Amino acid sequence: MDTSVVVEREGRIAVVTLNRPERRNALSVGFMRTLTRVAEGLREDPGVDVVLLTGGRNWFSAGADLRDEERWAGDGKSLVDQREMSQTGYRMARAWEELPQITIAAMEGYAIGGGLALALACDWRVMAEDAFVSLPEIELDLPLTWGTLPRLIALSGPAYAKRLTILCERIPATDALAAGLVDYVVATGTALEEAREVGRRVLEKPRASVRMSKETINATAYALSHLASHAGADQFTLATGSEEVRVAREAFRKR
Repeated sequence: MDTSVVVEREGRIAVVTLNRPERRNALSVGFMRTLTRVAEGLREDPGVDVVLLTGGRNWFSAGADLRDEERWAGDGKSLVDQREMSQTGYRMARAWEELPQITIAAMEGYAIGGGLALALACDWRVMAEDAFVSLPEIELDLPLTWGTLPRLIALSGPAYAKRLTILCERIPATDALAAGLVDYVVATGTALEEAREVGRRVLEKPRASVRMSKETINATAYALSHLASHAGADQFTLATGSEEVRVAREAFRKR
């Protein structure tokens, strides 16, 4: 039985908890497929109007799992299979972005790389005051994919997106709030409760109007996101085959 994702119902609110503590919720290929299936199941659940996504009290996610052999093993696989694997993160983030329910990420500790990419696919983000975010992909000699750049640009603008992506800076909660990356900064240990309270406020509004408004806003904000991101899997497949990436990944893991 797969216990890497725990889903609990609180009336019309679903709480989804990332549950890979032994890897700090790092996103392996299998874990991302599970998260995609969870989103697809929630999409078809008529009794859920708000989805809270949390990683627990210590961290949201450490990002892509650098020890996941399936993610990096390209040798012997056909190009079609390599591309399919490389598209896993994009499909996961898009499945969460396209949920008709309001989605709120509750972030304690940190959201790094793919963890932040997943949180950006949600409608809102609540972040603990001592938490931080970062996108270290370029330090790994990898392009930022998963459709993250269009979301990042829509939230914080192109200049800040370049700063976060290219300089790989660690951004504390207050700076993330000022940049528009997160929507609420709260006391440590209370991110999920604040997300729950925001969710309750959503439930007070008419369901159909909420869903139609979300759909229209997303359609407008991300009208060209697929055009900007469709080649991300190919970029990742190309990059992971290089010696530079292998060296950078090993150095990053040692740090």
